[in-house]
Amino acid sequence: MKKFFDDIKKDIKFKSAGPGKKLTEDTSKKPDVVQSSSSHKNNRHGPSEGAQRAGAAALARIEQHQRPKVHTSQDAIRNQVKRELEAEAVALAEKEKAATAEGSRVPVKDLALLSVSGVYFTCPLTGATLTKSEREVHIKEAILMRFEEDAIEASVMMIHTFNKDREKVKAAVDIISKYVDNICKNPTEEKYRKIKLSNKVFQEKVRSVEGSREFLQALGFMSVMLPVEGQEEEEEFLVLPEQSPDALELMKERRDRLQRGEPVRAQLDRQPQAFRPSPNAQRFELPPEFYNLTAEELKKEQQQKSDLVEKNAMLRTKAMREREEQRERRKYNYTLLRIRLPDGNLLQGTFYAWDRLPVLFRFVRESLVDGWQPFELIAPGSQKLQESEEVALAECNLVPAALLTFAWDAAVQADIAAAGGKSPSLLKPELLETIRTLS
Repeated sequence: MKKFFDDIKKDIKFKSAGPGKKLTEDTSKKPDVVQSSSSHKNNRHGPSEGAQRAGAAALARIEQHQRPKVHTSQDAIRNQVKRELEAEAVALAEKEKAATAEGSRVPVKDLALLSVSGVYFTCPLTGATLTKSEREVHIKEAILMRFEEDAIEASVMMIHTFNKDREKVKAAVDIISKYVDNICKNPTEEKYRKIKLSNKVFQEKVRSVEGSREFLQALGFMSVMLPVEGQEEEEEFLVLPEQSPDALELMKERRDRLQRGEPVRAQLDRQPQAFRPSPNAQRFELPPEFYNLTAEELKKEQQQKSDLVEKNAMLRTKAMREREEQRERRKYNYTLLRIRLPDGNLLQGTFYAWDRLPVLFRFVRESLVDGWQPFELIAPGSQKLQESEEVALAECNLVPAALLTFAWDAAVQADIAAAGGKSPSLLKPELLETIRTLS
């Protein structure tokens, strides 16, 4: 993927060098000679016709206007993708700016005092680190640019990622799968290889799902204007040429890829960080991203906290307290957890409030040199957390931040000591290399 984006950058740089010249022109005035790409050892082949059609269809879908004429030029597709994504990025930036302006009325903490600078995500396609506002545009760009490499994979990603209504996606996938099944069962019957775009089922169930037309074109369907019996004007059809037995088997494999498709989602960057022993281990200063609150709600939060002492003095039933705790937990999107290790060092990571306990244990295990050995995590109030329990962190009262205590399994350590073994190592060297001191 990195090579693919590097190729795009080189292509843009080449185009910015100036106007091209005809091969028949006199180049004596130009001593610099550009070597033909055909002589390059790793010559990069252009996208197939199906990939070009699918890429153009992806661009047309974004505009949400009347479908433009399909361009098969690779440069036209690339430039259109750039324009659309830039426009979408500007719109998101304006929205974020407005939200920031709204939130600016709330006192902002000094960034240097924050326990973590913010919430970040990683794109699974490019590995880029992204803010929350950058996620959607970046992933869309990565998927659309992938049409040049694999139009089937890109269109499958598009269907499952660009459409939020999972029921509509399932309906479209089922209908497209039926198209493929009918073609494979009746390969010589032309009627199964033609899709009338004005067909009610296609309009309501397939065309309305972004990426569906791109997938069909990547399969080999072509847009053709055909006469319709009883009508003077021709209508647009998607037509698939007759396929060989091998091509039919490939269609089945591509249908299976469509059915197995999953949304491409940015992954939360846990930002693992080690800290030296500190008396400030229980002090947390969180950025606004951790809160699922509006600006007005943030203003009221301080007043609510000041009322907490008075509320605690009231006689309340257990059910009343549990309902209040549930409302409190829903305020948070993320949680910042610190784990105090036996040597006093701290391990910090960012989690979703609804992440389950096994996710927390896996994070700790992957940060340890001897993570294979059993250990325990103890929450505030001496609550021993169980790795096997599928319980959300919010349900364990570990939001929006908490300090946990790490302990090796005592029985296992006793056996190791009896056998003359050494105490297990703790944090991995790469974490200790960047260890910091809490302010």
